[in-house]
Amino acid sequence: MSFFDTLKQYDWEQIKDSIYAKTEQDVLHALNQTQCGLEDFKALISPAAAPFLEQMAQKSMLATQQRFGKTIQLYVPLYLSNTCSNSCVYCGFSHQNKIERVTLSEDQILKEAMAIKQMGFEHLLLVTGEHQKEAGFTYLMGAIELLRPHFAQISVEVQPMSTEEYQQLRQAGLHAVYVYQETYHQENYKNYHPAGKKANFQYRLETPDRLGKAGIHKIGLGCLIGLEDWRSDIWHTALHLSYLEKTYWQSRYSISFPRLRPNAGGFQPNMAISDRELLQVICAFRILNQEVELSLSTRESPTFRDHVFKLGITAMSAGSKTEPGGYAVHTKALEQFEVSDQRSPQEIESMLHEKKYEAVWKDWDRYM
Repeated sequence: MSFFDTLKQYDWEQIKDSIYAKTEQDVLHALNQTQCGLEDFKALISPAAAPFLEQMAQKSMLATQQRFGKTIQLYVPLYLSNTCSNSCVYCGFSHQNKIERVTLSEDQILKEAMAIKQMGFEHLLLVTGEHQKEAGFTYLMGAIELLRPHFAQISVEVQPMSTEEYQQLRQAGLHAVYVYQETYHQENYKNYHPAGKKANFQYRLETPDRLGKAGIHKIGLGCLIGLEDWRSDIWHTALHLSYLEKTYWQSRYSISFPRLRPNAGGFQPNMAISDRELLQVICAFRILNQEVELSLSTRESPTFRDHVFKLGITAMSAGSKTEPGGYAVHTKALEQFEVSDQRSPQEIESMLHEKKYEAVWKDWDRYM
Protein backbone atom coordinates (compact mmCIF):
# COMPACT_ATOMS: atom_id res chain seq x y z
CA MET A 1 0.00 0.00 0.00
CA SER A 2 1.13 3.54 -0.76
CA PHE A 3 -0.49 6.90 -1.33
CA PHE A 4 -0.96 5.86 -4.97
CA ASP A 5 -3.52 3.28 -3.76
CA THR A 6 -5.23 5.96 -1.67
CA LEU A 7 -5.35 8.43 -4.55
CA LYS A 8 -7.07 5.88 -6.79
CA GLN A 9 -10.09 6.04 -4.48
CA TYR A 10 -10.77 9.65 -5.49
CA ASP A 11 -12.06 11.09 -8.76
CA TRP A 12 -10.52 14.46 -9.69
CA GLU A 13 -13.68 15.90 -11.24
CA GLN A 14 -15.88 14.83 -8.34
CA ILE A 15 -13.48 16.43 -5.87
CA LYS A 16 -13.39 19.62 -7.94
CA ASP A 17 -17.19 19.78 -8.17
CA SER A 18 -17.60 19.22 -4.42
CA ILE A 19 -15.17 22.07 -3.63
CA TYR A 20 -16.97 24.54 -5.89
CA ALA A 21 -20.36 23.46 -4.47
CA LYS A 22 -19.47 24.51 -0.92
CA THR A 23 -21.69 27.23 0.55
CA GLU A 24 -21.44 30.05 3.06
CA GLN A 25 -22.95 27.72 5.69
CA ASP A 26 -20.22 25.16 5.01
CA VAL A 27 -17.55 27.84 5.53
CA LEU A 28 -19.11 29.02 8.80
CA HIS A 29 -19.31 25.41 9.99
CA ALA A 30 -15.60 24.94 9.26
CA LEU A 31 -14.64 28.17 11.03
CA ASN A 32 -16.54 27.10 14.15
CA GLN A 33 -14.72 23.77 14.43
CA THR A 34 -11.88 23.29 16.92
CA GLN A 35 -10.48 20.59 14.64
CA CYS A 36 -11.26 20.68 10.92
CA GLY A 37 -11.34 17.69 8.61
CA LEU A 38 -10.72 17.40 4.89
CA GLU A 39 -14.39 18.11 4.13
CA ASP A 40 -14.11 21.37 6.10
CA PHE A 41 -10.90 22.11 4.19
CA LYS A 42 -12.85 21.96 0.94
CA ALA A 43 -15.07 24.75 2.23
CA LEU A 44 -12.10 26.87 3.36
CA ILE A 45 -10.45 26.80 -0.08
CA SER A 46 -13.72 27.20 -1.99
CA PRO A 47 -14.94 30.40 -3.67
CA ALA A 48 -17.59 30.61 -0.93
CA ALA A 49 -14.86 31.33 1.64
CA ALA A 50 -13.59 34.48 -0.09
CA PRO A 51 -15.80 36.88 1.96
CA PHE A 52 -14.51 35.26 5.18
CA LEU A 53 -10.81 35.85 4.57
CA GLU A 54 -10.43 38.21 7.54
CA GLN A 55 -11.92 35.63 9.94
CA MET A 56 -9.73 32.92 8.45
CA ALA A 57 -6.62 35.11 8.79
CA GLN A 58 -7.32 35.87 12.45
CA LYS A 59 -7.94 32.20 13.28
CA SER A 60 -4.82 31.14 11.37
CA MET A 61 -2.59 33.77 13.01
CA LEU A 62 -3.75 32.81 16.50
CA ALA A 63 -3.17 29.10 15.87
CA THR A 64 0.30 29.80 14.45
CA GLN A 65 1.38 31.96 17.39
CA GLN A 66 0.07 29.41 19.90
CA ARG A 67 2.11 26.62 18.33
CA PHE A 68 5.23 28.39 16.96
CA GLY A 69 5.33 31.73 18.76
CA LYS A 70 6.42 34.86 16.91
CA THR A 71 9.30 33.17 15.11
CA ILE A 72 10.23 32.66 11.45
CA GLN A 73 12.90 30.16 10.46
CA LEU A 74 15.21 31.45 7.70
CA TYR A 75 16.81 29.23 5.06
CA VAL A 76 18.60 29.65 1.76
CA PRO A 77 18.85 27.42 -1.33
CA LEU A 78 22.25 26.41 -2.72
CA TYR A 79 21.89 25.36 -6.35
CA LEU A 80 24.52 22.72 -7.08
CA SER A 81 23.63 21.88 -10.67
CA ASN A 82 21.23 22.88 -13.45
CA THR A 83 21.77 19.74 -15.51
CA CYS A 84 18.52 17.84 -15.95
CA SER A 85 17.32 14.84 -17.96
CA ASN A 86 13.64 15.80 -17.67
CA SER A 87 11.72 18.01 -20.07
CA CYS A 88 9.18 19.68 -17.80
CA VAL A 89 7.45 22.29 -19.95
CA TYR A 90 7.31 24.89 -17.14
CA CYS A 91 10.94 24.70 -15.90
CA GLY A 92 13.99 26.68 -16.99
CA PHE A 93 16.19 23.64 -16.28
CA SER A 94 14.37 21.46 -18.86
CA HIS A 95 16.91 19.67 -21.05
CA GLN A 96 14.99 21.04 -24.03
CA ASN A 97 16.20 24.56 -23.19
CA LYS A 98 19.52 25.48 -24.80
CA ILE A 99 21.27 26.98 -21.78
CA GLU A 100 24.71 26.71 -20.25
CA ARG A 101 24.85 23.67 -17.97
CA VAL A 102 26.85 23.80 -14.75
CA THR A 103 27.53 21.32 -11.96
CA LEU A 104 29.62 22.72 -9.13
CA SER A 105 32.90 21.06 -8.16
CA GLU A 106 33.82 20.46 -4.51
CA ASP A 107 35.91 23.64 -4.45
CA GLN A 108 33.05 25.65 -5.94
CA ILE A 109 30.56 24.15 -3.47
CA LEU A 110 32.77 25.22 -0.57
CA LYS A 111 33.10 28.75 -1.98
CA GLU A 112 29.34 28.99 -2.21
CA ALA A 113 28.95 27.56 1.29
CA MET A 114 31.35 30.05 2.82
CA ALA A 115 29.55 32.94 1.13
CA ILE A 116 26.28 31.65 2.58
CA LYS A 117 27.82 31.23 6.04
CA GLN A 118 28.88 34.88 5.95
CA MET A 119 25.23 35.79 5.36
CA GLY A 120 24.40 34.15 8.71
CA PHE A 121 22.62 30.98 7.61
CA GLU A 122 22.84 27.65 9.47
CA HIS A 123 19.99 26.00 7.52
CA LEU A 124 20.92 25.03 3.95
CA LEU A 125 18.72 23.67 1.16
CA LEU A 126 20.65 21.88 -1.61
CA VAL A 127 18.94 22.03 -5.01
CA THR A 128 19.79 20.32 -8.30
CA GLY A 129 18.20 19.53 -11.60
CA GLU A 130 17.30 15.86 -11.99
CA HIS A 131 20.21 14.11 -13.69
CA GLN A 132 21.32 10.69 -12.46
CA LYS A 133 24.86 10.88 -13.88
CA GLU A 134 25.75 14.53 -13.18
CA ALA A 135 23.90 15.13 -9.91
CA GLY A 136 22.73 11.73 -8.67
CA PHE A 137 23.11 9.90 -5.37
CA THR A 138 26.92 9.69 -5.38
CA TYR A 139 27.34 13.40 -6.13
CA LEU A 140 24.80 14.39 -3.51
CA MET A 141 26.33 12.13 -0.86
CA GLY A 142 29.68 13.82 -1.49
CA ALA A 143 28.12 17.28 -1.18
CA ILE A 144 26.41 16.44 2.13
CA GLU A 145 29.59 14.97 3.59
CA LEU A 146 31.46 18.08 2.46
CA LEU A 147 28.96 20.56 3.91
CA ARG A 148 27.73 18.74 7.04
CA PRO A 149 30.52 20.09 9.31
CA HIS A 150 29.60 23.68 8.37
CA PHE A 151 25.80 23.75 8.82
CA ALA A 152 23.32 22.76 11.54
CA GLN A 153 20.72 21.52 9.04
CA ILE A 154 21.04 20.26 5.47
CA SER A 155 17.92 19.68 3.39
CA VAL A 156 17.60 18.72 -0.26
CA GLU A 157 15.26 19.35 -3.17
CA VAL A 158 16.58 16.93 -5.78
CA GLN A 159 15.50 13.96 -7.91
CA PRO A 160 13.52 11.21 -6.14
CA MET A 161 15.61 8.31 -4.87
CA SER A 162 15.16 4.82 -3.41
CA THR A 163 14.47 4.10 0.25
CA GLU A 164 17.96 2.66 0.67
CA GLU A 165 19.59 5.77 -0.81
CA TYR A 166 17.56 8.03 1.48
CA GLN A 167 18.63 5.92 4.47
CA GLN A 168 22.29 6.40 3.55
CA LEU A 169 21.85 10.14 3.09
CA ARG A 170 20.10 10.37 6.47
CA GLN A 171 23.02 8.61 8.12
CA ALA A 172 25.35 11.14 6.44
CA GLY A 173 23.42 14.01 8.05
CA LEU A 174 20.47 14.75 5.77
CA HIS A 175 17.71 16.49 7.76
CA ALA A 176 14.82 17.06 5.34
CA VAL A 177 13.69 16.32 1.79
CA TYR A 178 11.32 18.46 -0.25
CA VAL A 179 9.63 16.79 -3.20
CA TYR A 180 6.75 18.38 -5.07
CA GLN A 181 4.20 16.39 -7.05
CA GLU A 182 3.58 19.47 -9.24
CA THR A 183 0.01 18.30 -9.99
CA TYR A 184 -2.09 15.42 -8.65
CA HIS A 185 -4.07 15.27 -11.92
CA GLN A 186 -2.68 11.95 -13.17
CA GLU A 187 -4.02 12.19 -16.73
CA ASN A 188 -2.71 15.71 -17.38
CA TYR A 189 0.56 15.15 -15.46
CA LYS A 190 2.09 13.55 -18.57
CA ASN A 191 1.43 16.70 -20.60
CA TYR A 192 3.76 18.68 -18.32
CA HIS A 193 6.36 15.91 -18.02
CA PRO A 194 6.63 14.34 -21.48
CA ALA A 195 10.09 12.73 -21.02
CA GLY A 196 12.62 11.69 -18.41
CA LYS A 197 12.23 9.82 -15.14
CA LYS A 198 9.87 12.49 -13.84
CA ALA A 199 7.31 11.34 -16.41
CA ASN A 200 6.57 8.39 -14.07
CA PHE A 201 3.64 9.80 -12.05
CA GLN A 202 3.45 6.89 -9.62
CA TYR A 203 7.17 6.81 -8.80
CA ARG A 204 7.17 10.50 -7.96
CA LEU A 205 3.90 10.25 -5.99
CA GLU A 206 5.33 7.44 -3.85
CA THR A 207 8.54 9.33 -3.03
CA PRO A 208 7.23 10.60 0.34
CA ASP A 209 6.37 6.97 1.19
CA ARG A 210 10.00 6.02 0.59
CA LEU A 211 11.11 9.01 2.68
CA GLY A 212 8.89 7.95 5.54
CA LYS A 213 10.19 4.37 5.40
CA ALA A 214 13.76 5.74 5.40
CA GLY A 215 13.08 7.70 8.60
CA ILE A 216 13.77 11.16 7.15
CA HIS A 217 13.18 13.75 9.88
CA LYS A 218 11.13 16.21 7.81
CA ILE A 219 9.26 15.74 4.52
CA GLY A 220 8.17 18.70 2.40
CA LEU A 221 5.16 18.57 0.06
CA GLY A 222 3.51 20.91 -2.40
CA CYS A 223 1.99 21.37 -5.83
CA LEU A 224 3.04 23.85 -8.49
CA ILE A 225 0.23 26.38 -8.47
CA GLY A 226 -0.80 27.27 -11.99
CA LEU A 227 -0.75 23.93 -13.80
CA GLU A 228 -4.24 22.63 -13.05
CA ASP A 229 -7.25 23.81 -11.02
CA TRP A 230 -5.39 25.01 -7.96
CA ARG A 231 -8.20 24.32 -5.49
CA SER A 232 -8.28 20.66 -6.51
CA ASP A 233 -4.49 20.33 -6.41
CA ILE A 234 -4.35 21.99 -2.98
CA TRP A 235 -7.01 19.62 -1.62
CA HIS A 236 -5.10 16.59 -2.90
CA THR A 237 -1.96 17.99 -1.23
CA ALA A 238 -3.90 18.10 2.04
CA LEU A 239 -5.09 14.52 1.43
CA HIS A 240 -1.46 13.48 0.86
CA LEU A 241 -0.37 15.21 4.08
CA SER A 242 -3.15 13.54 6.07
CA TYR A 243 -2.16 10.10 4.74
CA LEU A 244 1.53 10.62 5.51
CA GLU A 245 0.96 11.91 9.04
CA LYS A 246 -1.07 8.82 9.87
CA THR A 247 1.32 6.39 8.15
CA TYR A 248 4.74 7.85 9.00
CA TRP A 249 3.98 9.63 12.25
CA GLN A 250 7.65 9.84 13.29
CA SER A 251 8.39 12.43 10.59
CA ARG A 252 7.55 16.13 10.59
CA TYR A 253 5.98 17.81 7.58
CA SER A 254 6.19 21.04 5.65
CA ILE A 255 4.01 22.57 2.95
CA SER A 256 5.23 25.06 0.33
CA PHE A 257 3.17 27.16 -2.07
CA PRO A 258 5.23 27.67 -5.26
CA ARG A 259 3.52 29.79 -7.91
CA LEU A 260 4.76 29.58 -11.48
CA ARG A 261 7.37 32.26 -12.21
CA PRO A 262 8.90 33.49 -15.50
CA ASN A 263 11.58 31.10 -16.81
CA ALA A 264 13.54 30.19 -19.93
CA GLY A 265 10.77 28.05 -21.39
CA GLY A 266 8.23 30.88 -21.33
CA PHE A 267 5.43 28.61 -20.05
CA GLN A 268 2.32 30.51 -18.99
CA PRO A 269 0.11 29.32 -16.09
CA ASN A 270 -3.07 27.55 -17.10
CA MET A 271 -4.87 28.89 -14.05
CA ALA A 272 -3.63 31.91 -12.15
CA ILE A 273 -4.13 32.42 -8.44
CA SER A 274 -4.44 35.91 -6.93
CA ASP A 275 -2.64 37.12 -3.82
CA ARG A 276 -5.89 36.99 -1.83
CA GLU A 277 -6.52 33.41 -2.97
CA LEU A 278 -2.98 32.34 -2.02
CA LEU A 279 -3.49 33.86 1.41
CA GLN A 280 -6.76 31.93 1.63
CA VAL A 281 -4.86 28.71 0.93
CA ILE A 282 -2.23 29.45 3.59
CA CYS A 283 -4.86 30.21 6.22
CA ALA A 284 -6.90 27.14 5.28
CA PHE A 285 -3.87 24.88 5.75
CA ARG A 286 -3.12 26.38 9.17
CA ILE A 287 -6.74 25.99 10.30
CA LEU A 288 -6.70 22.38 9.09
CA ASN A 289 -3.36 21.49 10.67
CA GLN A 290 -1.73 23.33 13.59
CA GLU A 291 1.48 21.25 13.49
CA VAL A 292 2.57 21.47 9.86
CA GLU A 293 5.28 23.97 8.93
CA LEU A 294 4.29 26.41 6.18
CA SER A 295 6.96 27.96 3.98
CA LEU A 296 7.04 31.05 1.76
CA SER A 297 9.83 31.51 -0.79
CA THR A 298 11.37 34.48 -2.60
CA ARG A 299 9.13 33.65 -5.56
CA GLU A 300 6.68 36.01 -3.84
CA SER A 301 6.95 39.81 -3.81
CA PRO A 302 8.31 41.73 -0.79
CA THR A 303 4.91 43.36 -0.23
CA PHE A 304 3.08 40.04 -0.19
CA ARG A 305 5.64 38.36 2.08
CA ASP A 306 5.69 41.28 4.53
CA HIS A 307 1.92 41.22 4.96
CA VAL A 308 1.27 37.48 4.85
CA PHE A 309 4.03 35.85 6.93
CA LYS A 310 2.26 36.59 10.25
CA LEU A 311 -0.89 34.80 9.12
CA GLY A 312 0.35 31.22 9.13
CA ILE A 313 3.92 31.04 7.79
CA THR A 314 6.75 29.47 9.86
CA ALA A 315 9.70 29.53 7.41
CA MET A 316 10.97 31.91 4.71
CA SER A 317 13.88 31.81 2.28
CA ALA A 318 15.98 34.97 1.98
CA GLY A 319 18.71 36.27 -0.31
CA SER A 320 18.06 33.41 -2.74
CA LYS A 321 20.00 32.78 -5.95
CA THR A 322 18.48 30.17 -8.26
CA GLU A 323 21.51 29.48 -10.45
CA PRO A 324 24.54 27.29 -9.63
CA GLY A 325 27.36 29.48 -8.37
CA GLY A 326 25.11 32.45 -7.79
CA TYR A 327 26.56 33.45 -4.40
CA ALA A 328 30.32 33.40 -5.00
CA VAL A 329 31.36 31.55 -8.15
CA HIS A 330 29.37 33.68 -10.59
CA THR A 331 29.26 31.20 -13.46
CA LYS A 332 26.43 33.15 -15.11
CA ALA A 333 24.51 29.90 -15.66
CA LEU A 334 20.80 30.46 -16.19
CA GLU A 335 18.62 30.71 -13.12
CA GLN A 336 15.74 28.24 -12.69
CA PHE A 337 13.22 31.06 -12.30
CA GLU A 338 13.17 34.76 -11.51
CA VAL A 339 13.30 35.69 -7.84
CA SER A 340 10.74 38.32 -6.85
CA ASP A 341 11.97 39.30 -3.37
CA GLN A 342 15.62 40.26 -3.85
CA ARG A 343 16.23 41.73 -0.39
CA SER A 344 19.26 40.56 1.58
CA PRO A 345 18.88 38.19 4.55
CA GLN A 346 19.71 41.08 6.89
CA GLU A 347 16.93 43.18 5.35
CA ILE A 348 14.50 40.30 5.93
CA GLU A 349 15.69 39.97 9.52
CA SER A 350 15.21 43.72 10.06
CA MET A 351 11.70 43.54 8.60
CA LEU A 352 10.82 40.69 10.98
CA HIS A 353 12.31 42.56 13.94
CA GLU A 354 10.29 45.69 13.13
CA LYS A 355 7.14 43.56 13.24
CA LYS A 356 8.17 42.08 16.65
CA TYR A 357 9.12 38.69 15.23
CA GLU A 358 12.32 36.71 15.83
CA ALA A 359 14.34 35.43 12.89
CA VAL A 360 15.54 31.89 13.65
CA TRP A 361 18.87 31.17 11.96
CA LYS A 362 19.44 27.87 13.80
CA ASP A 363 16.97 25.78 15.79
CA TRP A 364 18.40 22.27 15.78
CA ASP A 365 21.66 20.58 16.80
CA ARG A 366 22.80 17.01 16.38
CA TYR A 367 24.36 15.61 19.56
CA MET A 368 24.33 11.89 18.76
